[in-house]
Amino acid sequence: MNPLPSTVPGIVRTRVRAALRRPDRASRTTPLTPQETEQRALLLRLASLLLQYPDAGLAAARPVIAAAVEALPPSPAAGHLSAFVSWFTGQEADALERHYVETFDLRRRSSLYLTYYLHGDTRRRGMALLTLAQRYRAAGWETDGGELPDHLPVVLEFAALTGPGRGEAPLRQHRRGIELVHRALVDAESPYRHVLAALTELLPPPTAADLRAVAELAAQGPPNEDVGLDPYGAGEFAPPGAFVPPAPAPPTLAPPPAPAPPSASAPPSAPHRQEDR
Repeated sequence: MNPLPSTVPGIVRTRVRAALRRPDRASRTTPLTPQETEQRALLLRLASLLLQYPDAGLAAARPVIAAAVEALPPSPAAGHLSAFVSWFTGQEADALERHYVETFDLRRRSSLYLTYYLHGDTRRRGMALLTLAQRYRAAGWETDGGELPDHLPVVLEFAALTGPGRGEAPLRQHRRGIELVHRALVDAESPYRHVLAALTELLPPPTAADLRAVAELAAQGPPNEDVGLDPYGAGEFAPPGAFVPPAPAPPTLAPPPAPAPPSASAPPSAPHRQEDR
């Protein structure tokens, strides 16, 4: 897949700072036309951008982002992004920040860390994060380390850069988690539901098994381990500022008990002697 045209503003082309070096053969295996591939990449990249924390830079770029969304060819995904941008451009910057934190940081059902929905707070999550990071490196793609590899904006950026085949594989793998986040945003009536709706338009529809698993996740939550847990692999993948428990200290050896004083009534013990050789 070729880079997006230079007419697309830099804020839209990328915000997840990364470099990609990959062979061109991946784009030749896709059944999409070059124009369709480019438009799909732009939709994924816009979704990635809109799901990032709305800091001052992103808030200032809202007119540019809105223009890019409105210039998209008509499609269900483009319609959902347009609905979101209508709300996004009309909010005060501090209101955007508050809503983002309340929606994605304080509600576990709408967390953007996808491996949580498959593995919860278990050791398996650390391995899943490591596998995902290795997938990125194998494609020649390195993030700046500011986010976990399963953060949805990062996964979307990888998909946009790498193409519909292997680039979108992590999205397909985490289809159930994405569906659960979408449902949680719909239940909360968050405008971010439109961004997730746009993404689901680009993915295969959920199967009956997917829907059953999503219902179970919504009712029971992901798996959990109570003790002995470092889900991020010794802190390697911990989110910025997260508490990572230190390694346990070695046990303190108690000194041996002092010998009891000899009893006055006890006969003295016979002295040891060396046996004759």
